[in-house]
Amino acid sequence: MEITEDVIKLRKLSQQFAYTSIQMHESIGRKIGLTGTDHKYLGFLIQKGPMTAGELAVITGLTTGAVTGLIDRFEGKKLVSRQPDKNDRRKIIIVPDNVRISKLIIPQYQDFQDNTDQLFATFSNEELKTLEKYFRNAMEIMNAKIEKTNQ
Repeated sequence: MEITEDVIKLRKLSQQFAYTSIQMHESIGRKIGLTGTDHKYLGFLIQKGPMTAGELAVITGLTTGAVTGLIDRFEGKKLVSRQPDKNDRRKIIIVPDNVRISKLIIPQYQDFQDNTDQLFATFSNEELKTLEKYFRNAMEIMNAKIEKTNQ
């Protein structure tokens, strides 16, 4: 496939979308007393559930020291708790307080989610499938880059 000006224009628009997303998350993070990245890391905990600090380090790409600081900040805001692993007393499990996190974050996102749903509702089923294809394939490209970079 030929790389046309339209293809490059769309790639640049995608990059601008990513930058705007970062700005939005940073803004919301500040509003709730966290950094943009810290509040997104809460999403990993909500999505994946309780995990060790080491597991969180792998998912986020942060060092274990940075994850310890992250967990300390979350614990200070009572968003997570450290609990001993029932099967291995040497391990500590980071348990998110999903109710408390939701009460903090949902009010900041509800309008964005509603507006996004309304936007998607304006597309035909075929267009939605195209968008889904883009997002799935773009995430595959990003995950491959993450894996390659982390080697």
